[in-house]
Amino acid sequence: MAGVVIVVPTFDEKDNVRPMAAAVFSKMPDAHLLFVDDNSPDGTGKVEDELAAEDNRVHVLHREKKDGLGRAYIAGFKWALEKGYRLICEMDCDFSHDPADLPRLVKAAEECDLAIGSRYCGGIRVMNWPLSRLLLSTGAGIYVRLVTGMPVADPTGGFKCFRREVLEAIELDEIRSNGYSFQIEMNHTAWRMGYRLREVPIVFGERRSGYSKMRAGIAAEAFGMVLKLL
Repeated sequence: MAGVVIVVPTFDEKDNVRPMAAAVFSKMPDAHLLFVDDNSPDGTGKVEDELAAEDNRVHVLHREKKDGLGRAYIAGFKWALEKGYRLICEMDCDFSHDPADLPRLVKAAEECDLAIGSRYCGGIRVMNWPLSRLLLSTGAGIYVRLVTGMPVADPTGGFKCFRREVLEAIELDEIRSNGYSFQIEMNHTAWRMGYRLREVPIVFGERRSGYSKMRAGIAAEAFGMVLKLL
């Protein structure tokens, strides 16, 4: 069985792809990296293909169109399960998630079932966010805990490591959320199934280049989806 793969969705991340691959492999030289590209108009997919041709640790999954973060992750998870990886990580390509934290996430996943990189476990570790965005994010965490009872301080975070058994057990085609709510739904599904979740403190930074894909409707989707989990 293969070891660790990091699933990284991309859309217009051309300038971040090569630095991200280099940073990941500097910390996890034996890991593999799967880029899931949603037909980026800026040529991100071409850069990823070049990387894959240069390094057999790099893989690329091309999708026909931009169809949401959740759908990209589901496609990446299915690919990773088919290839037999034992630990399957997810992270952003914009360096808001620090590749230096990957070894700690992987180590935690050796002792639990789902390791979650947490911005709010034991304090707030978010860099350069406006107060409005920080309040929205922390408020979402409080809301999720109050409604569902799930004991996770940062349920919307997207920096995680799953044991393959968790993703095999979840009916991935039944996960319908796409934005923040995708992360909540995946965490909640694993928790309700009895899997062990552990939060690993991380520092969350602002993206290095490119533009944010966050849209106002993502928060509204998350609010409504949480109620459906009951």
